[in-house]
Amino acid sequence: MYHSSTQRRHWTFHGEEELARCRAEANRKFRGKAVTSGKVQQTDPVLLEPQEELAICKYYEKRLLEFCAVFKPAMPRSVVGTASMYFKRFYLNNSVMEYHPRIIMLTCAFLACKVDEFNVSSAQFVGNLRESPLGQEKALEQILEYELLLIQQLNFHLIVHNPYRPFEGFLIDLKTRYPMLENPEVLRKAADDFLNRVALTDAYLLFPPSQIALTAILSSGSRAGINMESYLSESLVLKENRITLAKLLDGMKCMKNLIKKYELPRPEEVAALKQKLEKCHSLELSLNTNLKKRKGYEDDEYVTKKPKTDEDTEHAGKSGLMMILRTHCNLKGRWNSTTVETTVWCQM
Repeated sequence: MYHSSTQRRHWTFHGEEELARCRAEANRKFRGKAVTSGKVQQTDPVLLEPQEELAICKYYEKRLLEFCAVFKPAMPRSVVGTASMYFKRFYLNNSVMEYHPRIIMLTCAFLACKVDEFNVSSAQFVGNLRESPLGQEKALEQILEYELLLIQQLNFHLIVHNPYRPFEGFLIDLKTRYPMLENPEVLRKAADDFLNRVALTDAYLLFPPSQIALTAILSSGSRAGINMESYLSESLVLKENRITLAKLLDGMKCMKNLIKKYELPRPEEVAALKQKLEKCHSLELSLNTNLKKRKGYEDDEYVTKKPKTDEDTEHAGKSGLMMILRTHCNLKGRWNSTTVETTVWCQM
């Protein structure tokens, strides 16, 4: 399914250099818009550099994962992975100076719940924000305003293939076809830790989900002192295909290096960048005339969950997504359960 997916064709890149070029181009385009507005010069220090934008994105992606981790009812890992991937994809081609990541991260989580058919009502969703009812209503209004923008910027490629299902498949395969490992479940904890750490990196934009899952299994085995080379060569029939095996091992090494060199920005760096970002948004530099969309959700502490009772749920799966799309853009949609891809024709 992944090999015929839009994720492979449009959202899997050749290397970190290509990702850096995409982000630099998004930064350059926004700078052009800002200069066109006549309020700043191309080299104005108020504008963020590409590496500063990346630092801000890292900070807010971590906040997104924290929000999902304490979400009630508990959010499935596939939904969290989909939300994280939406966030990464969006800021490959857009600048944080134009669309504030505070509201984009919530919109990514909201849309992921619908696409992955995690049935929570809009009231339940914003109920997870540490805000007053009025603040929650305001947040929901902005999420709904941004939802179509997010879908458009994702090019309507909404299905995300996460590594979690392949991971479970490899565990089953180890149990049934690899008797040398008595209890494959001993690999789960360390493999889960690997998947959590690699999700913060750009690995999901560079490697197939099955390769990420296999790397998690082998990394866990290595940490436990378990040699699993024979699993690769015999069970996965890679002994004779040295080219494929070499590429696989190179990819695993690259993923481990991504984890090793990944660093979250320091708190003082985040504080300075947030001040710079707020100043940039306050100048209304972009050509976007919707002030609410530029500013984003103002409270930066909203991701902490406050205790609350469960509320009634309402269906918000694919049918809810299609309703939104039809409302906004005279949609004709087709959901193909065989390829698990959505094909959308939209006349704007």
